Order: sequence, then C-alpha cells, then structure tokens
Amino acid sequence: MKQNTTESGRQAEDRALAYLQSQGLVLIKRNFRSRRGEIDLIMREASTLVFVEVRQRKDQRFGGAAASITATKQARLWHSAQVFLQRFASLPACRFDAVCIDGTSLTWLRHILSA
Repeated sequence: MKQNTTESGRQAEDRALAYLQSQGLVLIKRNFRSRRGEIDLIMREASTLVFVEVRQRKDQRFGGAAASITATKQARLWHSAQVFLQRFASLPACRFDAVCIDGTSLTWLRHILSA
C-alpha cells in the first residue's frame, strides 16, 4: 500500500509540474525538505518564487484535495519556505499556491497563504 501511495503522489506531482510549466512557471526545486516539513515544488513565475503544495484525492467526498490543506500543513509549508529563503541575501517576492487534483480534475489555487 505504501508504495502505491508514494507512486500515486509522485504521479500527482509530475502532473502538477507539467501543468505549471505549461503555464510558464520554471522549476527551481522539487521536494525541498526541512526538519518541519516538505515543499513539493518550488517554482519561479517572472520574479516571484512560488511554493507549491500538491494535493490529490480520489473524489471530493470529504471536501476534496483543497480541504486537506490543514492549518498544520500550512504552518509546515510556511516554516519550510522560511528555511529555503535563508539562502537569499535579499528576499524575493513569494507566494504559496496549491495544485489540487480531485479525480481527474486539476485546479491551480494561487495565494493560499498570506503573511
């Protein structure tokens, strides 16, 4: 079961990455890990760094993929982004997005967190 879940997650990230690249974003880093969490994709759109959470659910029966981005998950994203940003002398513009896959439907949500 674990390998199926891992492979399914990888396929969802691949699909999200291909979609975002088709929209003009450029991949900076995939699966950035810190002690507090992971950021699935770090992309660049023009001069803005975009931290992307990819969520997938079979259907929307329990609120769907977007509803699975809990306050705890948001805090982990925020902390991991802060670790990633420590490598910059001056902070670039940043935002947090999500790519939500419910069944076969893909939705790109921009600005899911604010400072």
